[in-house]
Amino acid sequence: MDLVDELGVKIIDCDTHVVEHYDLWTSRVPSKYGDKIPHVERDDNGVEWWVSSGTVLSPAAGLAIAGWKEPPPQFPAQLDMVDPRIWQPEGRLEIMDAYGIHTEVLYPNVGGFGAGRYTNFGDMDLALLLLQAYNDWLADFRRVAPSRYVPVMAVPFWDIDLSIKEMERCVGIGHEGMIFSQAPEDFGSPTLSDPHWDKLWAAAQEMQLSVNFHIGSGDATMLQMLHPSCGPHSNYAAFPMTFFLGNAKTVATIINGGICHRFPDLKFVSVESGVGWVPFALQALDWMWKECGVAREHPEYGMLPSEYFRRQIYACFWFETGDTLDAAIDYIGPDNILYETDFPHPTSMSPGPASSALVPREFINQNLGHLPHDTLRKILHDNAAKLYHLD
Repeated sequence: MDLVDELGVKIIDCDTHVVEHYDLWTSRVPSKYGDKIPHVERDDNGVEWWVSSGTVLSPAAGLAIAGWKEPPPQFPAQLDMVDPRIWQPEGRLEIMDAYGIHTEVLYPNVGGFGAGRYTNFGDMDLALLLLQAYNDWLADFRRVAPSRYVPVMAVPFWDIDLSIKEMERCVGIGHEGMIFSQAPEDFGSPTLSDPHWDKLWAAAQEMQLSVNFHIGSGDATMLQMLHPSCGPHSNYAAFPMTFFLGNAKTVATIINGGICHRFPDLKFVSVESGVGWVPFALQALDWMWKECGVAREHPEYGMLPSEYFRRQIYACFWFETGDTLDAAIDYIGPDNILYETDFPHPTSMSPGPASSALVPREFINQNLGHLPHDTLRKILHDNAAKLYHLD
């Protein structure tokens, strides 16, 4: 019998990405801003790019790569070269059904995984309009199937009062969490551990909004990790792993910075980072916490880092199997682990000519069947349903 059917759960995919429609901003932002508004242009080689004031932001179809015929870093030159169901909210439901996914949590591309790119337009009034337009568009995307799409908002983090106002607005239109930068200092704001953010954390806690730290939400411009002689494919296979482990720094920051202590009901999610590193990171934090006198410096804390993690922090996995995954579940417990596919990004759980990935339903059947059913129900549905206020 199919394991997913046997479990009887609606699988929640906790990290997928929308492909922003070409008129997203041009149709929603006043035309007086001209070519500052992100729009798509085609170059002389036929490649379509998101552009603002002549500056290239990203390839327009570069992350709509599920099922693509070539491995990354190669990508489709134009959006009409990919399966339209990838970017259309109605058609995407067909792919979800084929994959065995009931609900997707939706993350961005063009604005940055922590909304940092909005700070680069040189006009903060325009930045706010662009960010709000994205949040509105994402809410419209959700309305196609409200029980199957979960939008998480971008916030204008460069202004806390504006952020809280936008949080309140977006809760009213169906958003169930927010994205936030791992390194706001990369965009001219205080570091994550600065008490400057406490007002925002307090508001998120009151609104029961999870804070979602997607990898690459700081300065993600340095993507050439290896010497060019190593080749583009080898380089592309290397640097994402450093992004995954970068979330260990984020976890250490929100715990050792006292954020978890001050806001005990606030939930955080480490997105697209995997879970295999978490046991080591927590053991290391616990050891250093005790050996470096943190309890003496902060007697008010009263808990170890691993205990704060289990109370408030979640981590997502997609390709991990066997001993690595089992060790994470054994050490962390099943209540803090979420399942994702990263659809439709490169190296997502999306089969195709250039991918060895299995359809998520097949991956679950082949690799997770040894886990207790109550553990699987938590990982595939219950944890995310509670976190994002779903049925």
